[in-house]
Amino acid sequence: MIKVSLKDGKIIQVESGATVLQVAAMISEGLARMAVCAGINGKLTDLSTKIIADCTLHIYTLKDEIGQQALRHTAGHVLAAAVKNIYPTAKLGIGPAIEGGFFYDFDFSTPIKAEDLSKIEAEMDRIIKLGGQVEKKEKSRAEAGRILDAAREVYKIEMLNEIPRGEKITFYKIQNFIDLCAGPHIPDISRIKAFKLTKITGAYWKGDAKNKMLTRIYGVAFDKASDLADYITTQEEIRKRDHNKIGRDLEIFCTHELVGQGLPLIMPNGAKIIQILQQFIEREEERRGYLLTRTPSFGKSDLYKVSGHWSHYKDGMFIMGNEVLDEEIFALRPMTCPFQFLIYKQGIKSYRDLPIKYNETATLFRNENSGEMHGLTRMRQFTLSEGHIICRPDQVQQCFDEVLDLINYVMHALGISDQVWYRFSKWDPHNKNKYIGNKKAWEISQEEILKVLKRRKIKFEEADGDAAFYGPKIDVQTRNVYGKEDTILTAQLDFALAERFDMTYIDENGAKAYPFIIHRTSVGCYERTLAMLIEKYAGAFPVWLSPTQAVIMGISNKQDKYVESAYRFIRDNGVRVAKDIRNEKVGYKIREATLKKIPYMLVAGEREQAEGTISIRTREGADLGVMKIEEFVAKIKEQCRNFG
Repeated sequence: MIKVSLKDGKIIQVESGATVLQVAAMISEGLARMAVCAGINGKLTDLSTKIIADCTLHIYTLKDEIGQQALRHTAGHVLAAAVKNIYPTAKLGIGPAIEGGFFYDFDFSTPIKAEDLSKIEAEMDRIIKLGGQVEKKEKSRAEAGRILDAAREVYKIEMLNEIPRGEKITFYKIQNFIDLCAGPHIPDISRIKAFKLTKITGAYWKGDAKNKMLTRIYGVAFDKASDLADYITTQEEIRKRDHNKIGRDLEIFCTHELVGQGLPLIMPNGAKIIQILQQFIEREEERRGYLLTRTPSFGKSDLYKVSGHWSHYKDGMFIMGNEVLDEEIFALRPMTCPFQFLIYKQGIKSYRDLPIKYNETATLFRNENSGEMHGLTRMRQFTLSEGHIICRPDQVQQCFDEVLDLINYVMHALGISDQVWYRFSKWDPHNKNKYIGNKKAWEISQEEILKVLKRRKIKFEEADGDAAFYGPKIDVQTRNVYGKEDTILTAQLDFALAERFDMTYIDENGAKAYPFIIHRTSVGCYERTLAMLIEKYAGAFPVWLSPTQAVIMGISNKQDKYVESAYRFIRDNGVRVAKDIRNEKVGYKIREATLKKIPYMLVAGEREQAEGTISIRTREGADLGVMKIEEFVAKIKEQCRNFG
């Protein structure tokens, strides 16, 4: 008999060779009916797996997220089956469950369009209504090769060849469709009660731009039809807050195919918001002792070879020139650090000079894959509030603490403190080719950051293998309206690049020493932060960030001269104000200003003109009554006093 430890700590005995489903039935018939997959010693598997040794066993149902992942994974296979039925020559790529949904990659001989998704959905619906079990088939490597060769599944053959020797090779079969897959899957496709294909995009095979672009189809799947209805309703609400929609509606940015993907055109409203943010950030950084620099947008490859970016990041850079034919090769900068390091090297530095803090509002360039482009969040050119602190070893904790203090201050100012969390990104000691430096240096650096996090009592999650190639880092994470996680800010501790660039200082003993470097950003990428703020406020920005804070209008054209005079006074006193003297009804003007999310509408009629006042309404519809123009200006300045 075999001992099986259950999730609640209870230990039961079963016969060797009993399947997970049989064990579930031993526990209760209800659990056996609800079970969809399991974890044996922490490894996910399906219900048909036989238990042949003492183990811990967790049985998952559709009430568990892991069970839902298995359902979404199976829905991906139903999608693949439908595609193969309709497009027999299509080749299969990968098809995993992802957070909130699933996708499958295909290589179509003839490209398909979004309009074709309804046809695929209809075939998926037919397959699910026919029903049937999801059967696991273990195959030898030779037999698996014959199956895939016969089907001419070139991508699956490549995946098969990457499975380590000695590891089990499994296929999963749904009706007449069979697919190489590690699983797990739900036992029966009839558990899928509702699904929807959501979008179609391009995706490079294995995420490598050197490989062929495949077609990726995304979808969602549920075990209750009502969940799909809720999902559709939620998506409609989310789309209303999507920065890609609001940003265009409010004329914050636009794109054009003649310019290219990942290269948004920032319109006057967007440029004004970024200018406000930039002035706020640079003013605050100067107050905290930073020294502003201005460096080139590109440099020689020699510079990036010294920094290590050429060997670790070259594929993500825009290269200018031919490495074989040209004597000098240049590249657009993906970051500012090497340039600021060379500024530090101008002149001898004493230990008394440290720390030195450099900041720069830098335009950067990164060669992102076209399939990853999205509005203002994923671009090929962007603007970063970049900075570097060069400090002594004994100053690391204090300087890193000050960086986190600045980040917290900025998050508070933007009103997003409750929407972010911290991730401690560490190195992976089992993948040393990804990094520079030695084990001791990494451990010391990580311990320094950990001490700061604990002292500030910051809650954080750890991510092994996500460190920069030159040191550990803190990432400030958030989610967009669709729930996708993204990094908006980062602070990295670098123990390696100072030595590479021969950046030294004279220590208290008169000897040369290498400093530590903290790479940090205070507001991140301005465009990405703008996207986050658009979604946070649904375009109704705080007064201090609004590109237009007020619009003044007359009830009739009789007030045009008064409106012009008041407009000039308000503008000249530092309020971002617009005027509307069109020959339109005032109600129409107010509705239009409300749709533009302008915080205040200032209305002047005959009485206001006679008294030197204005009537004030808010974008929320509140009537604030009549106010002297000077009072209104003072009100706006008070609202913007701390930040604007």
